[in-house]
Parts: sequence; C-alpha cells; structure tokens
Amino acid sequence: MPLFSIITICFNAQATIAPTVTSVDAQSFADYEHLIIDGASRDNTLQIISKMSSNPRRIVCSDPDRGIYDAMNKGLRQASGRFVIFLNAGDKFHGNNALQLIADAAYYTPEAQIIYGQTNLVDAQGNYLCLRHLTAPPNLSFKDFARGMLVCHQAFVVDRSIAPQYDLNYRLSADYDWCIRCLKASRYNAFINHVLIDYLADGASTANRRRSLMERFKIMSRYYGLVPTLLRHFGFIGRFFHHQHTLNKSRNH
Repeated sequence: MPLFSIITICFNAQATIAPTVTSVDAQSFADYEHLIIDGASRDNTLQIISKMSSNPRRIVCSDPDRGIYDAMNKGLRQASGRFVIFLNAGDKFHGNNALQLIADAAYYTPEAQIIYGQTNLVDAQGNYLCLRHLTAPPNLSFKDFARGMLVCHQAFVVDRSIAPQYDLNYRLSADYDWCIRCLKASRYNAFINHVLIDYLADGASTANRRRSLMERFKIMSRYYGLVPTLLRHFGFIGRFFHHQHTLNKSRNH
C-alpha cells in the first residue's frame, strides 16, 4: 500500500496535462501511485501522457464519465494509498519537495487524518498570479469552513479511510461539500506552513462562478444554517471583489 494516491482527473486536456504529469514525476518522495482518470478524451491527451517519461507508479484509465466528480469517485474507488491527493490537469506540486513535506507531516503526526497547506494561483502558462485569497489557517476544524473553502481542494490531503464519495447532486462545488464531510470525520488535522500546490486559476468552477457560488451557498446553509450563512455573505462580497482586483492586476502584469 503506497502512502499516497495522487489522482489526476482530465478530459480533453492536451493543453494542460503535461505540466501536471511532469510535476508528479519530479517529486523527490516516491512512495505513491499516480492514477490518471481520463474521461475518454478525444484530443491528444492520452498520446501526450504515453510519450512522457515512463513511470511505473502511474496507472491510466480512460472511460466515459458523468463529469469531474464522477471521475473523482472512480479515482477514490481505485486508490490504494493511505492518503489521497487530487491534482487535476493543469495543477502542479509547488516544487520537487512538496510531497516530501506532506510525507514528513504524516510521519511526525501519525494521528493526522487531514494534512493541508497553502496554494498559489497560476495562469495557463504556469506563471504565478497571487497567493490564494483564502489562506489556510494554522488550526482547522469543521466550523472554519463556514467562512468558505479556506483550503484549496488540491492542498487538502485526506486519509482514504475517512474519504467519502463525492455528492453528484453538486456539479461545481461537490469538492467543498466533500471537504466539510472529511473535516467532520477527521480526528486531527496537520498544518504545513508552506505552499504545496500551484493551482490553475481557470478551472470549471471559475468559468461557472455564479452557479458555483449558488451551490456553495446551498452547502453552507445545509451545514451551518441559513441565517448565519446569509449574514456571512455580506462580508464575502467585499472579499470577492478584492480578490478579483488582485487577480486581474496580476494577469495584466
């Protein structure tokens, strides 16, 4: 059983898959399996993967699916590692020692069932844009996600024994719901005060922001109550526009 199952979801990702695969192959820590769950791509995604350096820890599965979270559920069912990490096409580990940092946290805090850290936002060329607008706090609990998704999904490493299947009723924000359920089940969460992930800022939820935010509101209300969620959203408005200004400023430079 490997320590980590790194799960990469992709579909028609010929423009973004190579940096992700290269990032995994470059890790100094090697006790992992890399599962690529492809949704039967019709472009050159699979050819690009096959032409890259051979990695005996990589398993590629290509079949039609019902969307990104259905593919994530497939990845969870196939995973054999103690911890699962979702690193989708376009996302990368931040530096060659990122997986080693996570492994060290698993070793020194064996009671941890969630290990998490910070995230940078990058553009399609891999250029740094800014630190994610919600920074991961040193202490994290189920209640903290009432303020939003404080930890990026890709920098949220979960013990597979407590990882549920994604709720397919949510098309764009099932990862938020999934993280909340993981936090409810976790007995201890270990913080790594380093950037672990470079996250591609042009993902599905970014492109469908309004629908994604509506789903998140529904999820927040379910776990934290309708009235408290409504009150918090007045504060979220200012936070959202500040983040958009920072992101646009970074892109223009």
